[in-house]
Amino acid sequence: MSFFKKHKRKLPKMPKAENINKEESSPNAEKENNKLVKDWENELSKSNDYKKTFYFNQKSGKKFTFTYIPTLIEEKVLDNNALPNLLEDDFYQISDVKKLLPIADVEVSTNKDDIPIKLLQGYVLVTLEGDRSGFAFFSAQKAVVRSVSAPEIEFSVIGPKEAFVESIGQNMNLIRKRLPIEELIAEEFTVGKLSKTKVNVIYIDGITNEQIVNTVKQRINDIEKDEIADSSYFTQIISDNGHSPFPQLLDTERPDRVASSLAEGKVAILVDGSPHALLGPTTLPEFFNSFEDYYINWILASFIRLIRLFAVIFSIMITPIYVAIVTHHYELIPKDLLVTLVTSRRVVPFPPILEALFLEVAIELLREAGSRLPTKVGQTIGIVGGIVLGTASVEAGLTSNVLLIFVALSALASFTTPVYQMSNTIRILRFPFLFMAELWGLLGITIAFCFIITHLLRLTSLGQPFMEPVFPLRVNDFKDALIRLPFQNQAKRPIFLRTKDSTRFSSQKAHKKKDIDE
Repeated sequence: MSFFKKHKRKLPKMPKAENINKEESSPNAEKENNKLVKDWENELSKSNDYKKTFYFNQKSGKKFTFTYIPTLIEEKVLDNNALPNLLEDDFYQISDVKKLLPIADVEVSTNKDDIPIKLLQGYVLVTLEGDRSGFAFFSAQKAVVRSVSAPEIEFSVIGPKEAFVESIGQNMNLIRKRLPIEELIAEEFTVGKLSKTKVNVIYIDGITNEQIVNTVKQRINDIEKDEIADSSYFTQIISDNGHSPFPQLLDTERPDRVASSLAEGKVAILVDGSPHALLGPTTLPEFFNSFEDYYINWILASFIRLIRLFAVIFSIMITPIYVAIVTHHYELIPKDLLVTLVTSRRVVPFPPILEALFLEVAIELLREAGSRLPTKVGQTIGIVGGIVLGTASVEAGLTSNVLLIFVALSALASFTTPVYQMSNTIRILRFPFLFMAELWGLLGITIAFCFIITHLLRLTSLGQPFMEPVFPLRVNDFKDALIRLPFQNQAKRPIFLRTKDSTRFSSQKAHKKKDIDE
């Protein structure tokens, strides 16, 4: 106590409420406010799409102004809903705007920092001459969105024909239409210093693991980037391993797939301006499953999934195996087939690796050219270019006809992958396997395969194992992984999601099938 007695200092007296009000209304405070107004007004007035108009109310005799950006608002709202009421009715103070305008989104504010933000969001600023109590905003956003169309990337013969659009509000409508429950939560974030992009994190309260939700929200809050143009940015930024060629978040354009994943206990991310949604956590087998599998019989769906898995392995391995056998392991080729290979390669002056690289690069060039050109032109170039290049290269003796068949089948098999992100990864993986096959033959392919498997085992998606149910082994989750069992056998949600409610429905009731006469 002696220390505080020795070092007593008189505290300054707090100003009274009257003094505080005087200070706020002092000339210095007014100058600072005017400076803020001039700052944003000077910046926006440099642009041609900035407008400030003056009007005169007949009853009150006061002038009022509309400040807005014409390219962001619907001017019919001004002409039909706002101007007639403010010009002819009793408009004496700024708070009357709420009473006079037949618009739902009307706000009276005193914070001048909100002015540039609201103007750039499509609001109209209303100020009244002589009224210093504040100003008003009313919503007049121009809705520039395209209509809902059929999916282009994840097209299905059976099932809904709706796909996401670039409007986040319209996308939320498509999801809520399929999940009309109050537990569906959508939390909004603003990302990007310049773009101010709206991002929605969607999950079902009471089902989704809170740890996964908090992980997604934390990573979004930690994003430091000036501009976000599409949801694909988030795939690279918030993924557990941004240096991996394998996507760790599932990109989809189908609202039905998002609704089903939310019901499982996953988290969805919607980005304003993007016609795609991101789903997580996800696993490797999900990238080879089409949502159309759930619209057909489970036996057919399981068979098609196995075909896709075989096609992916065939697409990656067939060309490297050809190079390895022809270069290092002639003794593995049967005699009848050896004669065919020798005949096809007798006029080819290049080693197998150069022959394979030539064809693989040619296929990639055709694929890239076809995807960048208009649809009709791209299809024509893909078909004609493939036929002409293939025939000409064989006749010129640059490649063998056997390898041409293998490369064509490999390219065809890669198209069976239903998720576009994973199909790009498969395209890349063939080249490391090719180089390893040239160096050490089948041993090199085995080494490359071990590297890929080790990398996949270490990958995680939002903290959850990427190779589940293979590693860690979860036998129960195999019911909807490599194969799809009947819906009656899928009463439990996936184990790796660690949901709050693991039961989807009663399996005993699902297996009971009673007719009406029983």
